[in-house]
Amino acid sequence: MRERRWRPEGPLDVARTMAPHRRGGGDPAWRSAPDGAVWRTCRTPEGPGTIRVTVQAREAVVVAQAWGPGAGWMLETLPELLGSADLVADFEALVGRLGPGVHELVRELASRFGGLRVGRTGRVFEALVPAVLEQKVVGREAWRAWRWLLGRYGEPAPGPAPEAMRVFPEPEVWRRIPSWDWHRAGAEAVRARTIINASLHAGKLEAAGSAEADRLLRALPGIGVWTSAETRQRAHGDPDAVSVGDYHLPSLVGWSLTGGKTDDAGMLELLAPYRGHRHRITRLLELGGRRPPARGPRMAVRDYRSF
Repeated sequence: MRERRWRPEGPLDVARTMAPHRRGGGDPAWRSAPDGAVWRTCRTPEGPGTIRVTVQAREAVVVAQAWGPGAGWMLETLPELLGSADLVADFEALVGRLGPGVHELVRELASRFGGLRVGRTGRVFEALVPAVLEQKVVGREAWRAWRWLLGRYGEPAPGPAPEAMRVFPEPEVWRRIPSWDWHRAGAEAVRARTIINASLHAGKLEAAGSAEADRLLRALPGIGVWTSAETRQRAHGDPDAVSVGDYHLPSLVGWSLTGGKTDDAGMLELLAPYRGHRHRITRLLELGGRRPPARGPRMAVRDYRSF
């Protein structure tokens, strides 16, 4: 076991900052313990690793323990995971420059969730696979597929991790998954092919910055604006990567900021004053925005295992 103590500059909400990396309840790569500790596994450049993150509130210090060949890498990159590179001061200055015309709800949420940061994992393919699994299906179905595939092909988490935690498989492993196991997981052939093809380019994707990664990702079959944004939000900590094409997000943004629903074009227009931090705004609205009344039909669950 290796350990690191890190004191962040300014307020930091560790739980909310790390939350986007969790893929539903029972995520094999994530656990939230009763004592408040967050456990996470990662396929690092140095091998598999497990990290446990806690906060000593009185001293305002983050304490992390890590195990496995990737322990050193996970501890070294801990500050980035928790948003040390996030230019939150630029966002605060932007809101200040916008003056009274800025949406009052944005001001309120920015103050209420002042410890929220946009962190980055630095692992593109690890963020891409679950994003592809979430394409055009409800979260419950995607998360079930994620659990099944990691349970089947992920290796046990190093160290004293909670039971059934697994480490994200290497790209070569994703290429070897047979068609019948994709089917058992509930991922149809289109999403399976997208992941397998992306695994061939994993090395190039890992080496790219956010803008270049966007170009490379969207050049791959089956990956569009939404999947690229969801990936870069987590892997690169891109505070401006908007999830255009999301089933719920335009309605959330429109209802929160204007009291009415809107579409992708209307959402981008509402977010335009916050360019550079548009994803951050959507995160704030997800935490404390106003959702439209649930009057229409919900998106249907499609269990591809029965097809």
